[in-house]
Amino acid sequence: MNWQLFGEVVVTLFVIMDPPGTVPVFLALTGNRRPAERTRAAWQAVAVAGGVITIFALFGRTILDYMHISLPALQGAGGLLLLLVALELLTGKADQPETAAAGNVAMVPLGTPLLAGPGAIVATMVFVQDSDGGWDFLALALGIVVVLVSIWASMRFSVLLLRVLKESGILLVTRIAGLLLSAIAVQLVADSVRAFVEGAG
Repeated sequence: MNWQLFGEVVVTLFVIMDPPGTVPVFLALTGNRRPAERTRAAWQAVAVAGGVITIFALFGRTILDYMHISLPALQGAGGLLLLLVALELLTGKADQPETAAAGNVAMVPLGTPLLAGPGAIVATMVFVQDSDGGWDFLALALGIVVVLVSIWASMRFSVLLLRVLKESGILLVTRIAGLLLSAIAVQLVADSVRAFVEGAG
């Protein structure tokens, strides 16, 4: 097996998907739920992220070409979606029961676009394009699995922080997560605009 490619995949996706960085967002979105629901949300988020990355790894270029969507456009759309979620966290709207029950946060925004966002999708598509043969694909697949498992562990065991933070601590984490998400969203949109200006869109 191509261990060099395996290492490159693990390091690249770990940096992009940032398992430790998902902890505050996960706690902010699931802190008011029962332990069983938080555990299920961690599994669902990882499953969605893995599914999205796999689909784009196999058919990404075909899908984007067929729909005439450029990578910068995908990046900008992901940034705008994250910005909406960030505003809900910052204003406290996400804390309202009707908002929490309105959708599955494990799928959106945790699974995608936070975990399986434009960066992870593009990086995976590039790795697939540069791969040569079955052993390279095996190394790529194992690298993705390792990163996804680390993400699940980060979210699953972050629940232990709830016992320390209590309700007031979760409120603070929620606001900080909203601020961080808004910064990530703005950066995604800015990178998308820059790519369009440079003619890459």
